[in-house]
Amino acid sequence: MKLNRSFGVLLAGTAFIAFANSAFALDGNDVLAKINALYSVQGGKIEAASTSVDGANVKLTGVTVSAAGTDGKSFPIGDVTLENVEEGDEGYTIEKIAFADINTTQEGATITATGMSIGGVYIPNEPKPGTIDSMMLYENFAVGPVTVSTQGKQVFSLASAEGNLTAAEDQSKFDFDATISGINVDMTAAPDPKAQEAITALGLQNVTGEVTMKGSWTVADGKFEMSEYAFDFDKVGRLDINFSMSGYTLDFIKAMQDAVKASETNPDKAAGQQALGMAMMGLMQQLIYNGASVRFDDAGITAKALEFAGKQQGVDGKQMAQSVKGMLPMMLGMMNMPDLQKQIEAAAGAYLDDPKSLTVSANPAQPLAAPQIMGAAMGDPANLVKTLNVQVTAND
Repeated sequence: MKLNRSFGVLLAGTAFIAFANSAFALDGNDVLAKINALYSVQGGKIEAASTSVDGANVKLTGVTVSAAGTDGKSFPIGDVTLENVEEGDEGYTIEKIAFADINTTQEGATITATGMSIGGVYIPNEPKPGTIDSMMLYENFAVGPVTVSTQGKQVFSLASAEGNLTAAEDQSKFDFDATISGINVDMTAAPDPKAQEAITALGLQNVTGEVTMKGSWTVADGKFEMSEYAFDFDKVGRLDINFSMSGYTLDFIKAMQDAVKASETNPDKAAGQQALGMAMMGLMQQLIYNGASVRFDDAGITAKALEFAGKQQGVDGKQMAQSVKGMLPMMLGMMNMPDLQKQIEAAAGAYLDDPKSLTVSANPAQPLAAPQIMGAAMGDPANLVKTLNVQVTAND
């Protein structure tokens, strides 16, 4: 009797587990629909020939994607696998979205890309325009290696590209970073003999290096800071760009999305593009400029460039540098900006004598609204230089 009761309990438990698994099984079509609802806020569309579910994984077969500004044209991206998908009260979390490898030939160039994925993706049940829930948030992305070949010869490759997006606990701020490493560009395929001569003289037959990026975005005031955007190439140098602006708020983003949608749904494409341009110009008025700078740290390319240019004139690199310094006052005099001219002459002279670094910055004493900058530019360009506090320095 006791055995029968135990067996009955076992059957009941098994039935409950089977029912629970059935009740909470993933719906691949619903996952795709939720992704589409979010992506459509940005003016795009994702379609799949079919969906299938295997445990916590959802596979989308024959995926095509259209994006804003492409007139509804779809691009095939192959099969996509959503790994470890979990459904919660407010939406889906996806541990990893893995994309199929690419191997395609277009206009004589063969492109291959592997290891493409996005990690830590959150898809809300109901995207709300003008809120964080209107954005597809992720924790990281990766791709690589990537190669490009023409006529059977590899002309470009990168080992990997990786990035991270880190949100504050209350999602009031987002920090991001990205690195593209192992870049290799083969310049020997350039068909122009004169170009090949310059490439050889500058030692640029194979250019190697990496690109790095770091920044942050604060939601409340829309402050977007790019603290590092650097192109660092061996035997060339490091070009680092950074800037800061405010006003890139959720409302601003929504207004941009709405303007793009209105343009694309306008049956008169020319009128739609014109309206979009006007809308964007109006939106730019809401942005606030905080500052920016561009810095180049030389790694030997300047001396080679002077030697190559001097050879064309029958002089050596040092003589060429002096010749350039001598021409600067006449060239810069046309700007009719004496203060800036003095800065450039001093910085360029120091750099040409001893190429180390060259920096151009424009950091005003206080943030400037876009209309202020535009007004100063139209009124007196020389005054704009003072307003932006433009500084040119070398070897600092």
